[in-house]
Amino acid sequence: MSGFDENPFKEPSINDPFADPSIRRAVASTPVNRGLEDYNPFADQGSQGTAQVRGASNPPIYGGLNSTQQPATLPTSNQEAPPPAYARTPQQNVNTALGNPISPPLEQRPELESKAMTEEEMRSSAYRPMRNWPPLPETCCFQPCFYQDIEVEIQSNFQNTVRQLYRLWMFHGCVLLLNVIGGFALLLKNGEFSTFGLGILYLILFTPFSFLCWFRPAYKAFKNDSSFNYMVFFFVFFFQLIVTAIQSIGIPGAGTCGIISAIRVFDNTPSGIFVGLLLLFVAFCFGAAAGGDLLLLTKIHRMYRSSTASVSKAQQEFTTTFFGNQHVQNMAANTVRAQMANTANQHRY
Repeated sequence: MSGFDENPFKEPSINDPFADPSIRRAVASTPVNRGLEDYNPFADQGSQGTAQVRGASNPPIYGGLNSTQQPATLPTSNQEAPPPAYARTPQQNVNTALGNPISPPLEQRPELESKAMTEEEMRSSAYRPMRNWPPLPETCCFQPCFYQDIEVEIQSNFQNTVRQLYRLWMFHGCVLLLNVIGGFALLLKNGEFSTFGLGILYLILFTPFSFLCWFRPAYKAFKNDSSFNYMVFFFVFFFQLIVTAIQSIGIPGAGTCGIISAIRVFDNTPSGIFVGLLLLFVAFCFGAAAGGDLLLLTKIHRMYRSSTASVSKAQQEFTTTFFGNQHVQNMAANTVRAQMANTANQHRY
């Protein structure tokens, strides 16, 4: 039976070269080359033959066999954070507005910034330091009445104008003092006491009243941008200009040493020439003061026109200030109570 095939129904193996048992053993012992479909690039090269199929039950291991599972992260940037935005100082705002981008040196910046912050705090705060004007000694029986600091309370673009106005007020006081000296010279020359007496009265009255009536309103107008103080300054300073111009003329009996008084004194004597020249110098000073008044009046009026001040704002400020005054409120309340009491008494009788 060994000469017959095990399966008589299969195809005959005649002319089949692979039917030889030796050839089959050789083919079985040769490793079979894997195709591209069986290649796993994520598996270890040494374990290509034993690579396992990755799935839900056997997830892939990232970074090799010895690494741990970590989520992917982006590398941090080495770029530094931008510096904080600092507030601009008032001086820097002024330089920017004037088109001056040049910044101060580094060693001066802390000092300038601290000074600018101090000025802003002083302007915005309701607190005011001790009064420092007029500058009187501590042993004096009178004390200063106002606090005045142009560099702190006035904006930088108005400080020059306020200083000029302050110097003009001091010049008016010096001219009134020269007028007293000229009146005293007239008293010695001709025995005229009226010019000397009225000159002393003008010096005592006009010097403080000019400070209160036109310099302080101008100071407050530039300090607070107050329309009401602008109106007060223009009204009083215009009359100051007219009075100074009349004083330079030197009308006899008016109490001032002007051109007419100087002409009347001139004679051929040395004393007459000296007194006449002195009175002419006083008249020239009155004229120079009137010219300064005119120049500053036009300059401040031009600055007023370019600002936000107006007559309507002046009326609103006056109404708010007048009716907000505690003394005015008390007087109004007392008046209303008195009227109510009179009405009640009339109905009673």
